[in-house]
Amino acid sequence: MILGAAPLTNAARAEEKREIPPLVSAWLHAQTNIQTWSADVKQIRSLKTLLQPLTATGHVWFAAPNKFRWEIGQPPQTIAVRKSDEMLVIYPPLKRAERYSFTAQASGPWKETLALLEAGFPRNEADLNRQFSIATLTFSNDVCQLSLQPKSPSARRMMPQISVAFGTNDFILRATELHFADGSTMRNEFSNPRLNPPIDPALFEPKLGADYTIVEPMKQR
Repeated sequence: MILGAAPLTNAARAEEKREIPPLVSAWLHAQTNIQTWSADVKQIRSLKTLLQPLTATGHVWFAAPNKFRWEIGQPPQTIAVRKSDEMLVIYPPLKRAERYSFTAQASGPWKETLALLEAGFPRNEADLNRQFSIATLTFSNDVCQLSLQPKSPSARRMMPQISVAFGTNDFILRATELHFADGSTMRNEFSNPRLNPPIDPALFEPKLGADYTIVEPMKQR
């Protein structure tokens, strides 16, 4: 957050000078080779109110720089589609969809928080540094887990931490985990990844029937 021409604090200067670890730099460099990506996904949601986590399976598609489609459930119970200026969250059984705008006119914690969902696909060090501070870096066998804290205070209040796991030998995304302010988490574990497969552009342009109800939660806040 920029506050006029106020001088940098010592903490801010240290943050600017902090170097990204070499392994993370190598992972970021590998992202430049990704134009499209798809994988099966196992989604695990842990809530404080439930003794056992909720588990569902589905599929995810990604197209650089910022398009993705998630389908959770078989048949899909939830579909999330992000393109350049908006995201749609579609609930086919309910004939309902939520639209979130990413345009310049939209603002606030929801916009900033939703933008964090691309954490698994930063294009370069500037992308990573713009949104996140690196909290921890841990290793287990051939997997590196990177814990990130959002730099935006409003986004951090809603989602204090995001974890990204990738292979140390192939730099392929293995998992992401979102930590929410209420103590709940959403972990996505990826399998059967495909690098640069052909993807039909229509996947990112869902057609909603006239019987769908479309709401815009950002405008209601």
